[in-house]
Amino acid sequence: MPDVHHLSQDAHDRLSAELRDLATRGRIEIAEKIEAARKLGDLSENGDYHAAKETQGLMEERIMHLSRILTDAVIIDAGTEDASVALGSTVTVLYDGDDEPERLLLGSVEERADGMVIVSPGSPMGKALLGAGAGDHVEFETPGGTTEKVTVVEVT
Repeated sequence: MPDVHHLSQDAHDRLSAELRDLATRGRIEIAEKIEAARKLGDLSENGDYHAAKETQGLMEERIMHLSRILTDAVIIDAGTEDASVALGSTVTVLYDGDDEPERLLLGSVEERADGMVIVSPGSPMGKALLGAGAGDHVEFETPGGTTEKVTVVEVT
């Protein structure tokens, strides 16, 4: 059974655009670099050629990765402001003992934007936050075995 990837519409659109760009412009550019490097002569000692081939391999891996994500993607609706925490929610939390709240996004790493911390819904913190609302206190055990406590300040 394929992995389901929960994405916001914005993330889906951004990843689709990246995939289109890599599969068209990216492939054309790397093919031109490989051809230019071939013209330099002996491929066994041609650093430009080897670098271009390595870049091509990494780009093809990214294309396959994006294709798998988008094939198995489920678009999620982040819900309404002040709702309970769900996939795609932006959550402001305050850790016990801290004075500064932190904004988190509950979702896939592919949702990353504006340097916001991404919390996987399958992580201990993500599981604890799911369904919580503003004002709720949640606890979860970190992978290191300590217990963290946070207060949900806002859900958007």
